[in-house]
Amino acid sequence: MPYNPALVAPMRAEMTRMGARELTNSADVDATIGDQKGSMLVFVNSVCGCAAGNARPALALALNHKPLPQHVVTVFAGQDLDAVARARQYFGEYQPSSPSIALLRDGEVVHFVHRHQIEGRSPQAIAADLTAAFDRFFGAAVA
Repeated sequence: MPYNPALVAPMRAEMTRMGARELTNSADVDATIGDQKGSMLVFVNSVCGCAAGNARPALALALNHKPLPQHVVTVFAGQDLDAVARARQYFGEYQPSSPSIALLRDGEVVHFVHRHQIEGRSPQAIAADLTAAFDRFFGAAVA
C-alpha cells in the first residue's frame, strides 16, 4: 500500500525545488528514460531518514556543481510503485535500493549510489562523490 500523499508531499516538493522532474507512472519512466540521449540523474526518493538527512541534502549540494546531467528526474519509492519498479528495470543488475541515485549516459547506467553508500555519511561526502562522477561522466571531454 502506498504512503499517504500528504506525508510525502514535502519530500516531493524538496526535489522539484531542486529542478527534478517527477515521474509518477511507468509510462512517464519509459517516455523519459527509455529513449534518453545524453546525461540523466535518476533519484529514487524515500521517506527514510537517510533520504532526508543525507541523500536529498547531498543532491542539493551536488546540483550546484558544473558539469551537471542534462536531465534530473525522480521517482518515489513507497508511493509511485509502478514508476519505481519500471525505473529499476533500467538500472540493469543493480540491486533495488531506496534511496539511490543512478547516473545514466545515453540510457546506460554509468554510476550508481546505493543506500549503503548514503547511510551514515555526510551530505558533503556524498555530494563530493557525486560531483566527481559528474566530472568523470558528464564533463566537457565526454560530451
